[in-house]
Amino acid sequence: MKYEGDPEVNDEQTSFFYGYVIVFVCFIIMVMAFGINYSFGIFFKPLLAQFDWTRAATSAAYSLMTLVSGFLGIFAGRLSDAFGPKIIGILSGVFLSSGLLLLSQTQNLFHFYLFYGVLIAAGIGGCWPGLLPAVAKWFVKRRGLMTGIVTSGIGFGTLTIPPLAEWLISMYTWRMSYIVIGILTLVIVISVSLFLKADPRDVGSLPFGGNKAVEENEHPPLGGATFPEALKTHQFWRLGAIYFGYGYCLHTIMVHLSPHVQDMGFTSTDAALVLALIGLPNTIARIIVGISSDRFGVKPTLIVVLLIMLISLLWIQVARGLGMLYLFAVIFGIGSGGIIALQALATAESFGLRSLGVILGTITFIYTTGGAAGALFSGFIFDLMGSYSPAFWITVAFALLSLMLTQLLKRPPSTLEPVN
Repeated sequence: MKYEGDPEVNDEQTSFFYGYVIVFVCFIIMVMAFGINYSFGIFFKPLLAQFDWTRAATSAAYSLMTLVSGFLGIFAGRLSDAFGPKIIGILSGVFLSSGLLLLSQTQNLFHFYLFYGVLIAAGIGGCWPGLLPAVAKWFVKRRGLMTGIVTSGIGFGTLTIPPLAEWLISMYTWRMSYIVIGILTLVIVISVSLFLKADPRDVGSLPFGGNKAVEENEHPPLGGATFPEALKTHQFWRLGAIYFGYGYCLHTIMVHLSPHVQDMGFTSTDAALVLALIGLPNTIARIIVGISSDRFGVKPTLIVVLLIMLISLLWIQVARGLGMLYLFAVIFGIGSGGIIALQALATAESFGLRSLGVILGTITFIYTTGGAAGALFSGFIFDLMGSYSPAFWITVAFALLSLMLTQLLKRPPSTLEPVN
């Protein structure tokens, strides 16, 4: 990010840089929000056992949550652009905790749809488009690395929250599990959100790698495309299609992997461990991908991680023993973690920072639409055919399509042609 007329850049920070606090806080919020998100499969079988719902009906709550969270993310992006990330973090904590506490009182499918599909959705929806633009504003250099660290919170949340939920369910009940996680979310997310700040210039600092010549209290306009301009490019719709396919694959696996493992004859603890094993390589991959994108570029890195995810989706078709499922989790974690870590970077590289919140929010909505379709349709396929194999083959097709579309991405933004 370079401001017009500024001759120098600040590559060194001589004192403690508050941007690292921003990264840490965003990481913690990602851990809680997406750990809750990807714990859905842990509650799947206990809910089926108590209420005798079909898998499609149960999956529909997750699909509704995914769709609503993506839609609300557009507005969260605008809110973050206008007022900064602190309000996003606080609202996320309020909605997530209230949704979890109310989920503990679920008595019917309508309650489940309302509490999970609306309240949890509101809590998750703001995190991605509301927090990642803040990181982009604090860092010019090391932006890929810092974005990777923040998004690695999703993998760390997958590694920690689902096993916690499974342990609470086994020791107490699924209702108590929701209560405990809800209280933890309320305390942790709101507390750390109070430390969020929108812009380094608001605290008398500069972005890491930003210009030294920015005068005090001066806020030059950020460069890049407006939202209407972005919508008129092929690049926007290619990115949207890539992440629609990725969302379909990711959420199919994250919702249906745990019941699939249990259907194979393994225990709920085994299923939770397989799901959790996605988290560690997922976390590491996000950081490595951030570094790789800084060095080699976003597009080549995206091609590699999409190929890795495609390999994992082929592997699950033949995975029979726990060892093979563990290997699937590791490979899938690397691929899926790397792909989502590049979403904000690809959007910023393509369209700049000017309207990054709302553009990223819209790309995220397209991604969550794919996720909603994958979760729901895969449950419907199982109810119809009694197997997840056909559903998993569909994810292979979407992964391949996303990989092909990535070849068409263009850089720099000046090469983007308008949509006819």
